[in-house]
Amino acid sequence: MIKTYFYNHEDKKMYHDVDLLRKGELLQNERNLLWIDLYNCTVDELKFVGAIFDFHPLAIEDCLHDSPRSKVDNYDDYYFFVFHALRYDEESEREITTEELNVFLGKNYIVTVHQNPLQSIGRIAARSLREPHYMDKGPDFLLYSIVDMITDEYFPIMERISTRIDELEDEMYEHPAQEITEEFLALKRTIVLIRRVIQPKKRIFANVGGRYSFEVQEDNVPYFIDLVDHLERISDSLEVFRDLVSGAMETYYSLVTARTNDTMRVLTVITTITATLTSVTGYFGMNVPLPSQQNPWSTVVVTLLLVGMTYGMLKYFRRKKWV
Repeated sequence: MIKTYFYNHEDKKMYHDVDLLRKGELLQNERNLLWIDLYNCTVDELKFVGAIFDFHPLAIEDCLHDSPRSKVDNYDDYYFFVFHALRYDEESEREITTEELNVFLGKNYIVTVHQNPLQSIGRIAARSLREPHYMDKGPDFLLYSIVDMITDEYFPIMERISTRIDELEDEMYEHPAQEITEEFLALKRTIVLIRRVIQPKKRIFANVGGRYSFEVQEDNVPYFIDLVDHLERISDSLEVFRDLVSGAMETYYSLVTARTNDTMRVLTVITTITATLTSVTGYFGMNVPLPSQQNPWSTVVVTLLLVGMTYGMLKYFRRKKWV
């Protein structure tokens, strides 16, 4: 599916479903802006748009295959970006997944390619049908708007992860179980995946030495500074979450080890007492006659001896704080 949105700078109006074969006429004015959104497109549709704009075959190939990292490639007269949106569902087996978004950024056009619906694209497209709010400040501002909305969708995920960490920290003291370990491991995988999405994206928009990795109009620089600030906040939160999860897992394993040691100590005490009593009863229960064994008081004496030994051992174990 190919959707088009065209901003005409002369009459300050938006048009959609324009004829792409009129690309030269539409983009004759450098202040105009053409946005082409390819959603769940076929290979033929992608190659059709690629032929119109003379996109490099390697960039087209990247659109057809998932890329694990965000990146920016600088071609002769356009830039090619790879970004990732996140889908979070903690009830599913893979609680977090990525949705790839490919962007071609030209002097006065943008081409976005994605296989699945993205809320950020949908909101911007819906508003662009009514007014040129996102398209009257240049293609770099439209790029910022798309990436900023994708970044804003990360914050509810971060809040949920923070809440889950707090819940697990409380739960591990009350109900230690194998499920808690699985929850912590799932959280660690989630944090690692988000870091793999955030870190390259932060480098793309970082202003290194006063220069961006792509062309940004002076008026739009504050927007990208704000975007980098959001990415920095998310990155810092991820570092804190990673440390919290690692620390909580170490504490959890320490608790499990301590409880295991307590159990083993009690079992050892029981075994010690039982073995001692068994030795005594086995000695007096031998088939070889012993002195005074026929005396009826011998059973009472042996019983009192067993009770006294048990009391003495328990008292000794308590003094040593083993029980």
